[in-house]
Order: sequence, then structure tokens, then C-alpha cells
Amino acid sequence: EVQLQASGGGLVQAGGSLRLSCSASGFTFDEYVIGWFRQAPGKEREGVSSISISDGTTVYADSVKGRFTISSDNAKATVYLQMSRLKPEDTAVYYCAHSYGSGAPFYLLDSFFTSWGQGTLVTVSS
Repeated sequence: EVQLQASGGGLVQAGGSLRLSCSASGFTFDEYVIGWFRQAPGKEREGVSSISISDGTTVYADSVKGRFTISSDNAKATVYLQMSRLKPEDTAVYYCAHSYGSGAPFYLLDSFFTSWGQGTLVTVSS
């Protein structure tokens, strides 16, 4: 059973930075995708960024391109989301998710992922 642990959320002023971590365990294959999603109050969950551990492909939502960077430390089975130039509209609960699937066009779709971690709250003050 895949287990995911997201951490690193907190309160930050607009323009600041945070780094989220997603530690994964329990997977049986080395080829998988880790995605970051977020859900703001009253809004639907949206895909933020994903990375394929097998080939390093990364995808970003347009709203975070140029500000967020996803990376992985395969030895630690941990995926990071470095968030810079944060805006109040980035405020949300951030979740990481796991999939054994493939196909970059699907990497920001929550239906593509089968295992989810608990969320970590990011609050950006103006």
C-alpha cells in the first residue's frame, strides 16, 4: 500500500517562499508519478505540478509556471515543491498523490492518481 506524507506548509507573506515535501513509501515499482494538488476554500481541487520518477518529466499548471519548481530525491523517495513569489491566491491545502500510470497529459488530473496523502496548509498573507 502506497503511503504519502506531505509536510512543509505554513504561513508566509506574499512574495515569500516555502518548500513542501512529499515522502512516499510502500510502492512496488520504480516507475511512478507524484503530483501536487491544492484545494482552496470553496473551490475544486486543482493540479499544481507533477513529476515522473521514471523519466523526470515535469508538468506545471499555468498559474504556477515560473514560480514553482518540482523535484525529486529518489534515494529518499521524496518529492519537493519549491514555491516562490507566493501570492494570496496560492493559499490552499496542498496534497501529494501517487500514480503508477504514464502519460504527461494526465499528470494534472486527479483521476489519474490512486493514492493520496493528507494535506498541508499553505497560507499566503497579503
